Amino acid sequence: MDRNPSPPCSDAEEEEGDAVGNTVYSKHWLFSVLPRLIEVIAPTEPDPAASPEGARTELDEEMENDICKVWDMSMDEDVALFLQEFNAPDIFMGVFAKSKCPRLTEICVGILGNMACFQDVCMSISKDENLGQVLLQRLCDSDSPTLLETSRLLLTCLSQPEVANVWVERIRENPSVYDCVCFIMSSSTNVELLVKVGEVVDKLFDLDEELMLNWIKNGTCRSVGPSVDDSPEELPDFKIVPCILEAAKQVRSDNPEGLDVYMHILQLLTTVDEGIQAIVQAPDGGKDTWSFLYDLVCQELCQPDDPPIIVQEQKTVLASILSVLSAMFASQTEQEYTRMRKNMPLIGSLIRILQYMEGCGKRAVDNSKESEQEETGRADINEEDFHLKILKDICCELLSNMLQELTKENTLEGLHQGHLNEQTCSCAFQNLLPLYFASVESFLEVLREADQTLADNLEKRFPSLKVHT
Repeated sequence: MDRNPSPPCSDAEEEEGDAVGNTVYSKHWLFSVLPRLIEVIAPTEPDPAASPEGARTELDEEMENDICKVWDMSMDEDVALFLQEFNAPDIFMGVFAKSKCPRLTEICVGILGNMACFQDVCMSISKDENLGQVLLQRLCDSDSPTLLETSRLLLTCLSQPEVANVWVERIRENPSVYDCVCFIMSSSTNVELLVKVGEVVDKLFDLDEELMLNWIKNGTCRSVGPSVDDSPEELPDFKIVPCILEAAKQVRSDNPEGLDVYMHILQLLTTVDEGIQAIVQAPDGGKDTWSFLYDLVCQELCQPDDPPIIVQEQKTVLASILSVLSAMFASQTEQEYTRMRKNMPLIGSLIRILQYMEGCGKRAVDNSKESEQEETGRADINEEDFHLKILKDICCELLSNMLQELTKENTLEGLHQGHLNEQTCSCAFQNLLPLYFASVESFLEVLREADQTLADNLEKRFPSLKVHT
């Protein structure tokens, strides 16, 4: 059966005024479908597909086909408003309360998600406190498709400024949301679901720092969470950072956009001291987080065999990753995993990112000349330049801090491995000077001990250094 069958049309000759708004969809047909939902959840006669409690556990093909048509139709604003006037949300709330059929629940949440795309309907749904609480309870569902549609609905509401605060406050006052979200991130293998849940968390943290702080500090008490048989079940004491990291590992290979989302969540955590401490005070001292991010930069993103333009595609995820690494390095200089003998490849990767950005900068200048008469083109280029500047600033800060920690032995190792040479050092100096003069000067002193000739050559290329030595 088609996932999304074609919606029924209204026959104008059959009944004048039957169309919903300016659509070709039939009011009469919609009136005939929605009441049948009540029959599904509360049948008047015994049904062979029903559970012992009396509600169906599966939809028959005809009913599923019809309700999927409603799902498709609800993407039209006129239909969404008609469903709102017909009190469809109240019918759906009854479905959520009584249905034993996961497919039916999924479709009803999906219809609400479509309806919420329109401001007036979204405001009505959001202001209904009972419906809001029932929808949040769907996050404790054991059915992945229902969880996906619930997450989409929440993201839609959180993305509308008029009602975002209503949902933030509702979520802040409902501790089970934290547990359910952490449970999904730490245990689900459904990449599409993980990405959507990540987008919800990212939006929540971006909207409300207080909620983010609450979730950082959470995990100290047990609470009721999802269970396959709908019976109460104790969840472990979730900590937000390991859950985010586990989800990021799941989406890493299959969904670059999802990885970007989870890296941005980690970056948001580093904007507050409590978040940095949550990352570096894990039982392993942050080693797992550092290793994962280190591997992304050194083994996966912006690699030597990639064209320089790759930095344009990866600029946001790289900025998030390097921001977290920078915060960790600054706060955990005594940890074994930050020792420079293990991190020369990271220095090499940072310099390569700067080299690639220089190439992209030259392309941007050329493109700017070609599209000088196109306002939109210039705006896009300026936006690209802005994001690349953010990446450069973060990259330079981390590189300068790491260069200051290098010893003669580390430098010799970097020279031997090819991470340091005249070309890479020149690129580093070009980008770090004059803002990070002290770091460059400190590194040059160490380099002089390891390779006097290279140090002399660099002094010739950067006269300002020679004056101060």
